[in-house]
Amino acid sequence: MPFSTLVDAKTLAGKLDHPRWVVFDCRFSLKSPEQGRNKYESGHIPGARYADLDRDLSSPKQPDTGRHPLPDIDTFIGWLGKNGVSQGSQVVVYDDVGGVIAGRLWWMLRMLGHRNVAVLDGGWKAWTRGGFAVATEEPKPATGDFRGEPANDSVVTTEQVEHALRDGVTGAPIVDARSAPRYRGEHEPIDARAGHVPGALNRPCDLNLDEQGYFLAPERLRQDFLALFEDKQAAEVIHMCGSGVSACHNILAMELAGWPVTRLYVGSWSEWITDPARGIETSS
Repeated sequence: MPFSTLVDAKTLAGKLDHPRWVVFDCRFSLKSPEQGRNKYESGHIPGARYADLDRDLSSPKQPDTGRHPLPDIDTFIGWLGKNGVSQGSQVVVYDDVGGVIAGRLWWMLRMLGHRNVAVLDGGWKAWTRGGFAVATEEPKPATGDFRGEPANDSVVTTEQVEHALRDGVTGAPIVDARSAPRYRGEHEPIDARAGHVPGALNRPCDLNLDEQGYFLAPERLRQDFLALFEDKQAAEVIHMCGSGVSACHNILAMELAGWPVTRLYVGSWSEWITDPARGIETSS
């Protein structure tokens, strides 16, 4: 049975030798970019390959982009193939922060039409908590035949967000996955300006997890998102965060709750603020 949202540690442990299963370690720290790679080298799930948020899952920041623009699609597809991903692969991604980073790779594969990709529920903590094997050696080179075509309706640009706000489009909610203090503009440790896009709603992505770092039950997630949206069109939601990474966590949570994969504003807050003329709100 293919997995397209979550997979548990026990199931993954039983599939590590399966030739069609490909695992990526996505551990990463915004404050210390080399930390994730160092953790990977110190110990990772056997056979896992390292996916670097800055180098593999993003292109370099430009003056008018957010902190994590999407990479060149052909380059990314080539990277997947060089890491053994094929059309029939079951891909599993994990990190040590509840899927906040791994969700970006999950979303990128789904955006390219690959359904068989899942986040390890509970991540690295669930793996080590379960007492499963840990390796330090990197897997041997592999070649895959992955092909993909971007779904243009999955990505929202800054211009589209501006257009929606200018025309007073209220049916499509914008959901910001950052913490409440950052959303309200009370605390901004990363970006040059604080606040949020006018009219955006706030759903901190850590609310999708329980105290152990596992995703909440689908029924609970659906109740939470319906309460957030009220009378707005949930299926038309635009997700954002600081740089188009943690917002993918909310996209995954919504799919778990029964909605199809919704849209991502890749540039997010860090791109929005590159133009001082764009509106900013700091209220709750």
